Amino acid sequence: MSQQAISIIVFVVVFIAIMSEKVHRAVAAVAGVVALIMLGILTIDSAVEYIDFNTIGVLVGMMLFVAVVKQSGIFEYTAIKAAKLVKGEPWHLMIVFMIITAVCSAFLDNVTTVLLVGPMTIAITKILGLNPVPYLMTQILSSNIGGTGTLIGDPPNIMIGSKAGLSFADFAINTGSICIVIMIVTIFAFKFIYKKALVVTPDKMQAVMELDEKSVIKDAALMKKSIVMILLVALGFVFHSKLGLESSIIALTAATIMILIGRQNVEESIADVEWPTIIFFIALFMVVGGMETTGVIDQLADMLMSATGGNMVVAMLIILWGSAVLSAILDNIPFVATMIPLIISMGDSGMDVMPLWWALSLGACLGGNGTLIGASANVVLSGISNKHGYPITFMQYTKLGFPMMILSVAIAMIYLLIRFAF
Repeated sequence: MSQQAISIIVFVVVFIAIMSEKVHRAVAAVAGVVALIMLGILTIDSAVEYIDFNTIGVLVGMMLFVAVVKQSGIFEYTAIKAAKLVKGEPWHLMIVFMIITAVCSAFLDNVTTVLLVGPMTIAITKILGLNPVPYLMTQILSSNIGGTGTLIGDPPNIMIGSKAGLSFADFAINTGSICIVIMIVTIFAFKFIYKKALVVTPDKMQAVMELDEKSVIKDAALMKKSIVMILLVALGFVFHSKLGLESSIIALTAATIMILIGRQNVEESIADVEWPTIIFFIALFMVVGGMETTGVIDQLADMLMSATGGNMVVAMLIILWGSAVLSAILDNIPFVATMIPLIISMGDSGMDVMPLWWALSLGACLGGNGTLIGASANVVLSGISNKHGYPITFMQYTKLGFPMMILSVAIAMIYLLIRFAF
């Protein structure tokens, strides 16, 4: 059996194991690396060369940063303050929670965002006597739309930005701008879907107004430090390319400073990092590296070039819609990890691949809204809802999420065609 065939088989087996969820994805990916080394496809030294340390640095840095910041109570404070700002009016509350979720997801890990916003949403909707499920479902979509808009909002974007040499500003301009449009359209769509169902009595709205946002502040000093650091981190990411610094350096510097000035339990903060996710990323880069080193990626690039006739627009649309549909049913991270070297190889063949990077980002990130298993935030927030006695079924979500995903990707397609085809 050829080395190419072995590398493909190992990748497919790992992918199937991840999809089945019977084996933890980190274990599946590590097992794939071990198999590639044992079978002589990779050596330990060559495997390490395929790790994208910039992506790993951003993930670890931001996870550490959030682990300290969240101890202040800033997220709970923001949720209550927002609810009081709209005077407990249910439709306006839905809008403001969608915007908070989208904005937080643009700068923080999606899973962290929904872990913080979800329980507070349930608490406030209980006071209003409303079913929280519509609110939580809109937050799932908002988290993925918001995460699509920036370099650090979603892991696929971190991976793409690192390999393609794209800055925070590049993403803000090319994906952030259209994500604002998609978010506005999504809000209006939900107004049509939910507004008549969101009715509460004046006394319930008054109960929200009586909530004390100051009571959820756990550490006022830490909260003030967190606000300053969040602003500095945002500026750091915006200007990192002009500063000549990798995005990982910004994230790790922010994490280090926050740990030093936050004065929280360091071991607890480090334990809050999703280490299984980090190990999964490291191993996955190596597994895809197995196909790179055997030439499989180059062959796939040649096949895609032939299928599209070297037409950039056709390739862009195939990648956009293919990424969206596959990301709705598969984990988008291994898919994007495979597509990145493929697009690089297409660029080496002479194609203008810049539009392809944006097609991959928009398709993979927005596609996560298609089903309940399309993105980690979907699974986590539905789990929170189930835990509180408000089950969200796969079909219940898909009936709403899949059409909304198609709508958002269609908007992205029109945008890409206007930008790069006409």
